[in-house]
Amino acid sequence: MSRRSFLAGSTALGALALTGAGRALAQEFGIPEPIAPISADGPFRWIDSGDQKAVFFREFFAQYAQERGIEVVYDGLPWNEINQVLPLGIRNNTAQDAFCLPLNMPPAYAVNEGWVQPLDDLIPDIESWKAGFPDGAFLDGLNVFDGKTYGLPYTSARVTSAHVLYNRQYLNDAGFDPEETPLTWETFREAARKVTENNAGRAYGLIMGGNQVNRWADITRAFAQMAGQPCGDTSIGLGIDFRTGEVVFDSDEFVGAVELLLAMNTDGSIFPGIMSLNAPQARAMMPQGAAGLILQGPWNVPQWERENPDFDFGLAPTPAPEGTTGTNLIAGGLASQANTMFINARSKNAQIAADVFHYLGTEQGQIQWGNVVGPSDPPVFPAAAAQSRMSERSKRALAMFEDLIKVGPNPFARNPELAAVASVYQEPTPSLALTVQGLFTAQASGIREQLTALTSATNQALDAAFKTAQESGAQVSRDDLVFGNWDPSRDYVTADYQAL
Repeated sequence: MSRRSFLAGSTALGALALTGAGRALAQEFGIPEPIAPISADGPFRWIDSGDQKAVFFREFFAQYAQERGIEVVYDGLPWNEINQVLPLGIRNNTAQDAFCLPLNMPPAYAVNEGWVQPLDDLIPDIESWKAGFPDGAFLDGLNVFDGKTYGLPYTSARVTSAHVLYNRQYLNDAGFDPEETPLTWETFREAARKVTENNAGRAYGLIMGGNQVNRWADITRAFAQMAGQPCGDTSIGLGIDFRTGEVVFDSDEFVGAVELLLAMNTDGSIFPGIMSLNAPQARAMMPQGAAGLILQGPWNVPQWERENPDFDFGLAPTPAPEGTTGTNLIAGGLASQANTMFINARSKNAQIAADVFHYLGTEQGQIQWGNVVGPSDPPVFPAAAAQSRMSERSKRALAMFEDLIKVGPNPFARNPELAAVASVYQEPTPSLALTVQGLFTAQASGIREQLTALTSATNQALDAAFKTAQESGAQVSRDDLVFGNWDPSRDYVTADYQAL
């Protein structure tokens, strides 16, 4: 029998050391019999973006490797490294057997370029297996192409990186209970101001990772959506109101969102060192008492519960303006596209990848996933999250997301040829994130003027990308970004695509 071992990439191990994720409790996965005969050709290699996923896979692959008598190499790398390493590996035929795609790369591109292979001949009775997933997990143009199934959609996209997490003592002392009465824009600003005043320079109302530029776009977009301006969140759909196909960065809702951030800064309610902090550093300062509020994601919950068990914190929805009702955050699909896993078209261990995919797409695998990962990248099966051993606070977060977050249209599911547009699209500089950051740091002035300039630049960039794609033969137009039957108050599902 070959050496039974588990190897983790050095970057993944470094990430675990930084986050403390390696201190998670040991799990017994109860790995089932393989779905087909397993015969390894060298080590089986898997790459994804790590973080809490690495906690699961480090333990799972250790047991899986022993059970199957194979060697597994797991790498959990930051996205900027995946964006460089994977395309190079594809070109050099050194890419991993199973991988997630670089951020903002449409799956249609990977299929058209021959990067990935379908699962249909690797997973027995694949239609029965797929039937166990919730409606919307598999969609033409996203992970189904020409009747073939590509990719494992095993985590839910119904999460946000900009909901409220707060220090209970600070907020209670200021007279607020966000879990009982969700914060509006007005009370969010007031709560931050009172926390700052109460602590007289020892703590501030709000903290964020200001030098991690994407945070400015994520928070601004979430605020604008909660104010009633729905829009897409990725690639050529970023900032598009799919009801009209128009770029909406200069809408009143986006302008108001930026005005709120700048007003809180003028109040002196924002931690003064945010421009030297990234998101993990800001997160780590909350249990230390540096601030009362942070707008981040549910991955904070298991980390704080594990590393700071005495930290009394709560969670609440993203603030919305006073009197605003029935508004939602929008996700680009039911399943997380960033976490969807694919099998290398040239993999010599494709059957091993399919065996792992199959397990992660069963109720047993999904429950075990929820046990370890919690709400960070929640299982795509809602029932699995409910049955898992994640904390009650984590389950409350996911229940909140079920109400708060709706699945919007995905243009690539409508027309996979839009991949040709995305492959040449150049996001304008400054982007939304850099525009908001520049306004906050006073490197730019005039909120509406800057957002109007961004809207114009985005339209020009989209027009140029569509023209280039059309000239290369792609059957695309900006009408592909218009979904006249979209109701942002409910999920956009398969029947809605069919009704277009």
